[in-house]
Amino acid sequence: MSSSQLSPNQLRQRYLDFFTKKIAQKHAVVPSSSLVPENDPTTLFTGSGMQPMMPYLLGAAHPKGARLVDSQKCFRSQDIEEVGDNRHTTFFEMLGNWSLGDYFKKEQLEWFFTFLTDEKVGVGLDPQKLFATVFRGQPELKIPRDEEAAQIWQKLFSSKKIDAEVTDFSERDGMQNGRIFYYDEKKNWWSRVGIPQNMPEGEPGGPDSEVFYDFGAELQLHEHSAFKNKPCHVNCDCGRFLEIGNNVFMTYVRTPKGFEPLKQKNIDFGGGFERILAAANNDPDVFKTELFWPIIVELEKASRLSYEKDPEAMHAMRVIADHLRAATFLIIDGVSPSNKGQGYVLRRLLRRAALKAHALHMDFVQLLPELTTVVLGLYDGIHNVEKNSQQSEIFTIIKDELQKFQKTLAAGLKVLEQTPHVDGKVAFDLYQTYGFPLELTTEILQQKGQEIDRALFEKEFEKHKALSRSASAGTFKGGLADHSVATTKYHTATHLLHAALRKILGTHVQQKGSNITAERMRFDFTHHTAMTEAEKQQVEKQINDWIAADLPVTVQKMKKQDALNSGAIAFFIEKYPDEVTVYTIGHKPDGEQGKDWISKEFCGGPHVQRTGEIGPVRITKEHSASAGIRRVYVEFVK
Repeated sequence: MSSSQLSPNQLRQRYLDFFTKKIAQKHAVVPSSSLVPENDPTTLFTGSGMQPMMPYLLGAAHPKGARLVDSQKCFRSQDIEEVGDNRHTTFFEMLGNWSLGDYFKKEQLEWFFTFLTDEKVGVGLDPQKLFATVFRGQPELKIPRDEEAAQIWQKLFSSKKIDAEVTDFSERDGMQNGRIFYYDEKKNWWSRVGIPQNMPEGEPGGPDSEVFYDFGAELQLHEHSAFKNKPCHVNCDCGRFLEIGNNVFMTYVRTPKGFEPLKQKNIDFGGGFERILAAANNDPDVFKTELFWPIIVELEKASRLSYEKDPEAMHAMRVIADHLRAATFLIIDGVSPSNKGQGYVLRRLLRRAALKAHALHMDFVQLLPELTTVVLGLYDGIHNVEKNSQQSEIFTIIKDELQKFQKTLAAGLKVLEQTPHVDGKVAFDLYQTYGFPLELTTEILQQKGQEIDRALFEKEFEKHKALSRSASAGTFKGGLADHSVATTKYHTATHLLHAALRKILGTHVQQKGSNITAERMRFDFTHHTAMTEAEKQQVEKQINDWIAADLPVTVQKMKKQDALNSGAIAFFIEKYPDEVTVYTIGHKPDGEQGKDWISKEFCGGPHVQRTGEIGPVRITKEHSASAGIRRVYVEFVK
């Protein structure tokens, strides 16, 4: 099988097989984590393959061992503005393999090179088109240049009869006929906080080695880049080279004495799935891979425009294809359009895609929801995608959001057309009155050569928030109405309800609020469809089974990060101090599988000591509270 015949599913499976059955055996496959980190308050999304692995890279033992491999789905909201060129996407997959104190540089670089170049077990790329970078070193910090990695690369290229000259990168001199380049810490060093000088004491890090695919010097002539006429190098932006993988050698830890070797040296590899597929096709446009092209074809039909021949249509179709794919996966992982957090990013993706479709004179309300069928078909059976069961819900969520935006867009465009000069105040009025996002106002005005005073927009926004806080103070009291026996029982029951909903409906369920009185408990949670009678019965039975089991309710004071690391969940993380109170309900009754506790959550309210004190409960009502949010009422059985 030649590289050009590799489908996305075949490429992904070849990578996993390479590390489990073929060359680099004994790796355990780790399933992809959710795009929404459950216990990481520092970030909205899973943005890299290594993010879910951080506890193990820092020394914790992984239950599956020291050799791991996966394909992790990722989302980077910071790349939204970059989408439209031939390589940037918001949603992507990261092929990853890890060595936790096991193999190191020699094995890693040999295996990755073999995977890239061997047609039988890997991708079958032409090794003549591959280039590598390594760390130049920082003598002032006593961190040497990575000559070991450079020498390994030389041997690997020599095995293919390729002369591999090693040279220091010079922006003035460019490639210098080199194959392996020494770059500084801005390009070839990895730590969670960036360059070595920024690393605090106790922080691990190390040099890395990146691999690039060369699509040919002729691409420099066609790209409209500011770097087009400058000397070319593998990290420049002319379009010729594409980074397809990064091998991180976690080697050092910063101490009061400086940088010292880690006791456990790790390998952290990340390979861009879409980019490797583009290299396999020998085409630098990732949107021509099978992961995007079926969507592009439908957009061409709907717009009657040519992706290849119309530059404006090409840019718009890339944005639509990327944003729709990303939106589909965010919804699968429990995100709903809203004005906060992950929901705001999802709303922005959908509205930006709609704006691009509108510019191509397409009916985005009808077209974009239908295109999710194409997206689901491309991933059916991969990363928890189940086309038949998920299609209707995703279609409904996206269509509802786009119908709202259709009205917003019409009203906002009318204001923009009638306003000669749109300043920050007008932009805020558009946002407050019509829900017209600042980013969309900015994009529309950029097409007219205008800019917005963002400082004035932010000033108006802060005034609005201050007024809102004053108006809402004291009008609604969430949580407990009092600390009576009844409300204490209900408060503990919210933990059981939350756990039962996540068990029956799925872990996308997140608490969004509660209100408790002596008569009943009201609980809001994320879920996109009404609960069926069967689901309500299952949840009610599960809660009562846990109550009947008379499980212990224990409390513990912990550091916030230690609590998160222990598995405790908290969906209003910003309101908690550095030291938190964690309530654990468990252990599980005989026969129940999984963690040995039922519920483990941050909480500050009163609780019973055992679940048996609560008494049986029943669900009395369940309905929609807002888009993507359901509301359920629970009462004691009298």
